[in-house]
This record gives sequence, structure tokens and C-alpha cells, in this order.
Amino acid sequence: MSDSTSTLLEMRSIGKRFPGVVALDGVSLEIKRGEIVGLLGENGAGKSTLMKILGGIHQPDAGTIAIEGKPVEISGVNDSIGKGIALIHQELNMLDNLDVASNVYLGREPFLGGVGGFLRLIDSRRMQSDTKVYLEQLGLNVAPDTAVSRLSIGQQQLVEIAKALSLNAQILIMDEPTSSLTTTETEKLLSVVKDLKARGVSIIYITHRLGEVAEICDRAVVLRDGQNAGELKKEELTHENMVRLMVGRSLKTAYQAPENENDEVVFETRRLITARYPKKEVSFAVRKGEIFGIAGLVGAGRSELMQTIFGVDPRLGGEVIIDGKNLSGTSARESIDSGVYLIPEDRRKTGLITEITISQNITLPALRLYSSGGLVNSSKERTAADDLCKKLNVKTASVETPVKNLSGGNQQKVVLAKWLQLQPKVLIFDEPTRGIDVGAKSEIYQLMRDLAKNGVAIIVVSSDMEEVLGLSDRLAVMHEGRITGILGRGDCTEKNVMTLAVGK
Repeated sequence: MSDSTSTLLEMRSIGKRFPGVVALDGVSLEIKRGEIVGLLGENGAGKSTLMKILGGIHQPDAGTIAIEGKPVEISGVNDSIGKGIALIHQELNMLDNLDVASNVYLGREPFLGGVGGFLRLIDSRRMQSDTKVYLEQLGLNVAPDTAVSRLSIGQQQLVEIAKALSLNAQILIMDEPTSSLTTTETEKLLSVVKDLKARGVSIIYITHRLGEVAEICDRAVVLRDGQNAGELKKEELTHENMVRLMVGRSLKTAYQAPENENDEVVFETRRLITARYPKKEVSFAVRKGEIFGIAGLVGAGRSELMQTIFGVDPRLGGEVIIDGKNLSGTSARESIDSGVYLIPEDRRKTGLITEITISQNITLPALRLYSSGGLVNSSKERTAADDLCKKLNVKTASVETPVKNLSGGNQQKVVLAKWLQLQPKVLIFDEPTRGIDVGAKSEIYQLMRDLAKNGVAIIVVSSDMEEVLGLSDRLAVMHEGRITGILGRGDCTEKNVMTLAVGK
């Protein structure tokens, strides 16, 4: 049994400023041994900054930190790890060219005896054996010597968690740990979190999935605009209470039914074959003004299907038809010119150029709209970007801010903004609200419905069961590269989706 009355960590009056932004203004957080504390807030509220201070990535400008009642200074990442703190980042931090075990033990590899005191050999057998234990705890059925490049994003997230477990940390920070996981994987992870709590590990749990907070957290601390907004006890962890503290107001229901139905088909795939599943064919049609959801377990081939439709992955057979026109599938440029746009699963790798500005990212696909005689009109570019950022409520001091400085949710809005200016006919959202707070989710859902009302055909791929059930006018379920069923809105239940997701 853990001693739940013993205070393990105290962060008092923490302050942190970045150029032009007050990220934290007198924030305090306390956690007891063997306690799970939810850390909540909208994107930009200061959650990640506070945890990066605890993880040694940032240094505070003000405030104090104490562990077991003793004041400490955390000078860097290794210092944080040495003090028993492990941080699982929201964005994946994998080296694709290494295998799973090498990523789990990167920088901490066990060595065999040296030769002559100079040569040290990595004990690969021990490293893989130890890694296998952590993978089994998480229910991740991959071999430790599997190359990370072969794993899905969901599987890579589990490897990140395995890495943290291997540190035997007494304070474990989980920043959006289930954002890329399916329902089954999430249930397994939450079970692991409960086991860690029972063993006396203290966990700071950051998520926008409020149902998880109510299920596993002992209490929640809420930040808003870089300050403490309040705290909720276990019995107070209702959706309404959490949202009210996070956004300072109540939100209307996030999901809205369509106002009318349209039978006009604007987009089809006919017997489409992807490189991921070369023996499977996929056919479906999307109507004008419809939100068409696609669900399935990790590995079902949903993202690969979207990338094949868009033209970034090779098409091995079949047809993609937009407004009666058959796309050749040889390039993404053809899809863009035809009004078919993809908001990809991994926004940082394939949706943005993080080193350039917000304005440059937004206008990049449509430079012809902002240029004349081969020269880009920077003023016109900034004005358009500023208008779109205001429309999508992107939190930034300026559109000249580098995208890398934005929170995950605001980065996702920038990906969306760059397509909206091109008047899409078909808009594909792959994991549209991964790592996005509840307020921003509501805004994006409303935007999707508004686009659908204006006749845009929306395709939504999501691992968030509540999201895909709530949004979809119709819902296709995939299993191992094929569609096992398409559900009408009235039949969109978790039971029906899971039945189809495991194959039939």
C-alpha cells in the first residue's frame, strides 16, 4: 500500500516568461506519494511549460520546487531523471533508425565487460530481455528488435511509455499518453497507470480526454492563462466542472446532428488498393455536405488509405473519383488541384514546416494567390494569415511567430488554415483533435459542421471513439485493410464499431 498522505512534490509560485508571453504566473502544484493528479487546461494554459520545468527542459524565472520537503533545483533533463522524475512528451521522441529496445534504453545502455579496459560492448540480449517485460506490461505485441520505423504512431507512443517505465521513476509525467491509442490500447494503459499508483508511483496526468481524468485521477488541478484556475476533488470530477474551470464558461454540446441530408455523391473510392494491404480492396462513397467517419484499431490501415487517396502513398489499383473525375493518384498536387486536401495524422512531420512562420505555413500551398511576377507579396500574405488565425482562434502574438513555438492545438489549427483558403471540395481529417484541448475541439467540430453545411464532403479518421461516434453522419469501420461495415448514424454505437473493428 502507498502512503497517500505523504507529500512528494511541491511546486510553489512558479513563474516563466518567454519573449512577448507570460507562460506561467505564480502557478503552484502539489502531489502526494502514490497519487494520480490530472493537470488540465486549454492549449496555451501553461501545462506543458510547467512540466518542462519539472523535467529540466526549462528553468523557472520565479518560484520554488521541493521533493520530500527538501528544496531542489533542477538544472537539466539528466538532473530531473536523477531525482526520480520521468516525462513522457506529447510529441513523439523516437529515433526511427533504431529498434525498440535501443530507443527504450537510449543513453542508458547496459554494457558487457570491456576488453583491456577500453572497449565496451552493449549487452543487447539483456537490453532486449528487459524491454520485452515493459512491452508485455503495456500489451504491445512487437519484438524488442523491431525497427521503430515499422511501428504506427500509436505503437510508438507505447514505446515512449515503456521507456518511462524502465526508469523506475517515483514521479511520472504523462502528457497526452493516449492521444494516438485505440479504445483497447487506452484501457490497457489506464490499467497500467492504476498498477503504478498501487506501487507508490506518483503520476501527473495531462489529457484532453476528460473521461479518463474522471476514471483514474484522485483529483485535478486546472490552469487557465498561465495561472491556477482551481482544483477539483475526486467526487467533483464531472465533465461540466472540468470544462467550466478550463474555459471559464460552459460549452454547448460538442457534436451536432446534420440539419439536412444530401444524396449527391461527390467523392468515391472504387476497389482501391494500398501498398500497406496489397490484397485488400476498399470502396466507399461520400456525399456532398456529409461527415463520413472511419474507425478501426491501430494497424487497420486507415491512415495509409488516406495517404493513398491524397497521392503521397502509391496506389496499387482501383479508382479515386471526385465530381466524376478519376484522379490518376500519381501526386498530391493533382489532389490539391482537384480540391481534395489532407490534414495528416502527424502534424509536425508531414503537416507543417516548424522552423518557418505561421504566415508562411498557411500560404505555402497557395502562393499563386499572393504573388505576382514571381514575387510574393508579404503584406498580402500576412493579412490573409492573420484573418484565418482570427477565424480559427489561433493563440499567438503574431503570424510572424515560428510554428515551432505554438502549442500542439494551435499547430493543428495552422494546418487546417492553410487548406481553408483553397475552398476545399473534400477535406480529410486524420486524427483532427489529437492533443487538442476541449475548447479548441468544440471550435473544430463546429467548423467541420459549418464546412459540411456549405457542401464540403468531410472524411474523419479518429481513434477517439466518442469523437468518431459523435461527429459521423455515417461511419465506416476498417479491419486489416478492408471495410468490414458502414454504419448509419442511428447504428453508430461503441459495441457495433468494436464488433466490426475486430473483423467478421
